[in-house]
Amino acid sequence: MARERSGRTVAHLVLATRLKVLREAAGLSLKQAAAALGAHPATVRRIEQAQTSLDVGQVSALLAAYGAARAETDDFLGKLASANAPGWWHPWRAVMDPWQLDLMSVESAAGIVRTWEPALVPALLRTPSYARAVDDVLRPDLSPAAKDRRTDLLIQRQERLRTQQTRIWAVMSAAALYTRVGAPGIMAEQLQVLRAVAERPDVTLQIHPLDGPPHALTGKPPLTLFRVEVPEISDHVVREGGLAGTADVWDAPDTVTAYRLLLDYSCATALHPDKSKEVLDLS
Repeated sequence: MARERSGRTVAHLVLATRLKVLREAAGLSLKQAAAALGAHPATVRRIEQAQTSLDVGQVSALLAAYGAARAETDDFLGKLASANAPGWWHPWRAVMDPWQLDLMSVESAAGIVRTWEPALVPALLRTPSYARAVDDVLRPDLSPAAKDRRTDLLIQRQERLRTQQTRIWAVMSAAALYTRVGAPGIMAEQLQVLRAVAERPDVTLQIHPLDGPPHALTGKPPLTLFRVEVPEISDHVVREGGLAGTADVWDAPDTVTAYRLLLDYSCATALHPDKSKEVLDLS
């Protein structure tokens, strides 16, 4: 089962972990720290696990109880102010799926994003027209305006990942190359862009050919794994659901490792990136 998450940003998670480290360095128990707040120990536990927002007053009281120096307190509160500011994706929150709201901060801090797509072009490699056409089919519950906003968001995600030099490693089925999405011109543009994207140094694209044998991800729904280069943050994996807009999200190490191995096994049997480029050239 997916772990229930709080929707805190990566910056909140880092600061929460730092509070725990400071408490332990001060030799205080949860009960003793809670006494400084006049609260139950469970409150401090929730703060340290980023299961609740970080209140400036509570944080200041905890830092004082832990004997934090003035400079350290000022630095912590300054970072807290930045963490409490809305994420760049805030203007699009109304059209985002709940799991996207929860994971956007993780994606925005990711050093590598690995993804599997069984039937379509991976989302992070889609053109705006292709992405809009996919939503037209898969998201009939959304208004045209909402679909347009979601396309705008995807463009922003792609641009920001490239700017922050996040590596994208995608594995897909060749079936996507022959599945017509939208008008013929949309598919032609998508294939042209996919060929160009495959040449980028920050993108690794592998394809499972139509006449290939079953592999580790055969029959599996779309899957994305985020790796964040921050010690306090676990890797996260997203498995999109059968219902539109739903997904399971995990960050438990055992579960993430199991899915990472599936990606590894699938990539090991997919075409080499150079051979995948040849498939694109022939499509």
